[in-house]
Amino acid sequence: MGLKEELEAIKQKGISSIAETTDIKNLNDIRVKLLGKKGPITQSLRGIAKLSVEERPVVGSFANKIRDELATAISEKQAKLEAEKLNRKLAEETIDVTLPGNQVPAGHPHIIQETIDEIESIFMGMGYQVLTGPEVEEEYYNFEMMNLPKNHPARDMQDTFYITKEILMRTHTSPMQARTLEKHDFSKGPLKMISPGVVFRRDTDDPTHSHQFHQVEGIVIDKHITMADLKGTLEVMTHKLFGDKFKVRLRPSYFPFTEPSVEADITCMNCNGKGCDVCKGSGWIEVLGAGMVHPNVLKMAGVDAEEYGGFAFGVGPDRFAMLKYGVNDIRDFYLNDLRFLKQFD
Repeated sequence: MGLKEELEAIKQKGISSIAETTDIKNLNDIRVKLLGKKGPITQSLRGIAKLSVEERPVVGSFANKIRDELATAISEKQAKLEAEKLNRKLAEETIDVTLPGNQVPAGHPHIIQETIDEIESIFMGMGYQVLTGPEVEEEYYNFEMMNLPKNHPARDMQDTFYITKEILMRTHTSPMQARTLEKHDFSKGPLKMISPGVVFRRDTDDPTHSHQFHQVEGIVIDKHITMADLKGTLEVMTHKLFGDKFKVRLRPSYFPFTEPSVEADITCMNCNGKGCDVCKGSGWIEVLGAGMVHPNVLKMAGVDAEEYGGFAFGVGPDRFAMLKYGVNDIRDFYLNDLRFLKQFD
């Protein structure tokens, strides 16, 4: 068999192999086998030296033609296989739009945030502003403007996270009341506001305490405000949150920024006022602290304490949520356990 015939046989065998393959990887192996340095075309051309001078260019040109035809056949086959692969993938990934879609779980506000939102809604319905302030606060606003000067023994009631001597993590949201009192123009009307937010204290976490918790502090300043206005306001809030059957009572207490000061109790939800282990037999549950704004707080904010007065209160949304939903451990609200949180969906 002559060299040209040998090259033609290699071409025919290669064309047949290319046509039969259905795999791109196998096609690449055929490319290397046919056109590589160790392929049959290269091996056959080693016999070109035995040809006459006239035959060599003719056979060489024929060999290049064979190589080009095989390379073209391989390229066309590769394009065909890639197109078939793409079509199969598209067919497999076809979406039937008539089928019902996958249900995506919907999130919802945290139960503490829902409680805060409910409290805000109640007070906005009574004409209050909702104002928020910085969590990193100046000691001046956190303590001194709240009638707690330096070395005041009542500061020990609030173990504080200090950042510097003058900057701290606020221990209550009352500083926003002081900031607002400084700016409020009483010629345009009374001040009625609540200030919700997170507060921080150096406390040991247990079922009823946390080093980080929520407060909603409120204040009303105007002429002729009395303790009766305070009790009426707390009754409206309690009835909106818990129902009309729950009563409110006020007991004497002490807070540096109010005088007189009171603790507010509501009817025990567990026993409806009959007395049980939860309320220690009293029939009442303590829910918040309040009182008439201390004249010193008004004076430090530049308000005439002879003409104006008012009341202030501090609500604990965490505490309210525990009471309303029968949660015994405040830490459950912060552990992000979906088994616990899903019950409030």
